[in-house]
Amino acid sequence: MPDLSLPPDAAAFYASHSPFSDPGDLTPLYAALPADPRQLARVARDLTVHRLEGELFEYAIPRDRLHNDAETRYVDDILRIVIARNDAPLSQRRGPGERFVGICRDFALLHCSFLRHVGIPARIRSGFADYFGEDGFHYDHVVTEYWDPARGWLLADPELADPLVLETHRVGFDYMDVPRDRFQVAGDAWRRIRAGDADPKSYGLPLPEGPLVGEWFVAGSIRLDLAALNKVEMLLWDVWGVGAGDDEGMTDAIRELYDGAARVTAEDGSFTAVRELFAENDGLRTPRTVTSLAPFNGPSEVTLRG
Repeated sequence: MPDLSLPPDAAAFYASHSPFSDPGDLTPLYAALPADPRQLARVARDLTVHRLEGELFEYAIPRDRLHNDAETRYVDDILRIVIARNDAPLSQRRGPGERFVGICRDFALLHCSFLRHVGIPARIRSGFADYFGEDGFHYDHVVTEYWDPARGWLLADPELADPLVLETHRVGFDYMDVPRDRFQVAGDAWRRIRAGDADPKSYGLPLPEGPLVGEWFVAGSIRLDLAALNKVEMLLWDVWGVGAGDDEGMTDAIRELYDGAARVTAEDGSFTAVRELFAENDGLRTPRTVTSLAPFNGPSEVTLRG
């Protein structure tokens, strides 16, 4: 039998809050939360509506919420928006107009925050999901990864924790145990591409104004994933460090850097290796100030909380 014990240093690290997942002075709102990971996924789902779900939920999302809610980096600020719209207990399902208008990262970060609060090691993972379409495209996505003492690290997608969403996508699996071939963490996607087993143009965002796809995009997702494994849970449009803006800008040196990062992040691997790579590599480590390429609000320089 494999050893499924989580090393004590890793368990303590992932069961404690980051500056991004910490509810801070709003921690009392968590007092009545359930302790079950599945129930916590549903709570996160019922506090949030995806900025692309307006039609699905028959809700005309106001422009200011569409443009600004998902620029909220920290859970305490997300919670302030939620309770300003409805100050009921967090476990009470909200109507779409009372929810935070976010993206996949926000579902996962809330779920991760709840799990850490009840002492379950958890982290968010950046990668690519094939279950939002039927054409084999791998969509840029973020999920939760949580520790199950009997099975080890499991992937959960709290964005799917709603009957209407499940009926729409018909994924055919338990959203609390997402198969790793259906959601590929960024390092795994990179390794498949580099081995010639996957088309880099099938990974990214198929935007109407032009797709954002390719090796350069997957490399950026590895950078985000490594940061999240170090409990620096960034927005998906934050950029820093070594990378490229398109595949033409990818060099052998950049590819070599991400070959190494993929080896560390694609596998369960060594907690020490994850920490050391992030601490020691200036091209990958998140600096205090990053560039945010906000989809609606445009580029800006953002200084993170200390």
